[in-house]
Amino acid sequence: MKNLKCDLCEFVASGETFDDWMNALKPHYAEAHADFMQASGKLSEAQQKEEMEKWMSENKARFNAA
Repeated sequence: MKNLKCDLCEFVASGETFDDWMNALKPHYAEAHADFMQASGKLSEAQQKEEMEKWMSENKARFNAA
């Protein structure tokens, strides 16, 4: 089990795999970072995809390094 902080605050989520960790983080993101999520929703579809791929890549590397 790995415990990693949210990339935007001090909240810690746990997961056996990156997908487990990401799923544990989703409710926190939706509640605590709704403004960030709404801002992302204003991007074009291509920009949203690019930002999501970047987020996934960076955070997967962070999870694997932990």
